[in-house]
Amino acid sequence: MKPTLRQLEYLVAIADSGRFSDAAKAMNVSQPSLSAQVADAEAHLGVPVFERGRAGAMLTPMGDQIVRRARYILRQVADMKAMAEHGADALYGRIRMGVIPTIGPYLLPSITRQLHARFPDLRLGIRDEPTDRLAEQLDDGRLDTVISTREDHPGMQGSVLFEERLWVAVAPDDELAQSNAPVTLGELKGLPFLTLGLGHRLTWQVRQLAVRADAYISTDYEGTSLDAIRNMAALGAGVAILPELYIKTEARRDRSVALRPIGDLTAKREISLIWRETSPLAENLPALAQMLGAAAGAILAKA
Repeated sequence: MKPTLRQLEYLVAIADSGRFSDAAKAMNVSQPSLSAQVADAEAHLGVPVFERGRAGAMLTPMGDQIVRRARYILRQVADMKAMAEHGADALYGRIRMGVIPTIGPYLLPSITRQLHARFPDLRLGIRDEPTDRLAEQLDDGRLDTVISTREDHPGMQGSVLFEERLWVAVAPDDELAQSNAPVTLGELKGLPFLTLGLGHRLTWQVRQLAVRADAYISTDYEGTSLDAIRNMAALGAGVAILPELYIKTEARRDRSVALRPIGDLTAKREISLIWRETSPLAENLPALAQMLGAAAGAILAKA
């Protein structure tokens, strides 16, 4: 007999919690029963899925691959049930969306009511994660779709939402604050750039910009959020490189920094809604992308 769907659910629950006891509570079964089912599944698979120890249950290398596939199978079954209930031409149920932190808080609040009005049965579960984590979670089925940069998700389908320029934020007494015109790369030469930590696509883009401008990334401060690097720029710690959507929704209200767009044509990024090619939602997500793109366009069009 092959592993059952319930056994696959147990494997995923243990992988998520790291402990048999916690997984048993989450699945509302006794720990002996869960342990017996997992042992049965491992026997049929012919390999151990977990390494048991005092620290908990760790996935074996083969177990990691098995759990990835278990997540995918369970999501396919859930999608099949939801499609049977609602039909194949609507967005419905709970869709797990991942979004890079430099986009989500500045785009999603503007469209929540519109989404609810058009798709009343849709429930979005939002998770903010750095780009590298979004890629992993979309690949293994923990997320259904992500708002991210297309180049970080090879092999996936997607729809472009918008393109945004990069801006600089500096202290009001900084030399760059003396003009409102787009900043040239020459003006940025030799200056310290403030950006986020590793794992963010924006950080990679800022590093590339620093190379082109003959500038450098500040080693004195690594921001955890766009607000954090903006505040450091206000204190004169360097030049914060910020995306336009953030500028239009948040930074322009801050009188402690001066803002200028970067005039170089490469100082921009393209944001897309991305999903797995095999996803049952693939035919319907473009409708969601259209609404997200329109909302972003309205924000970016603000003077």
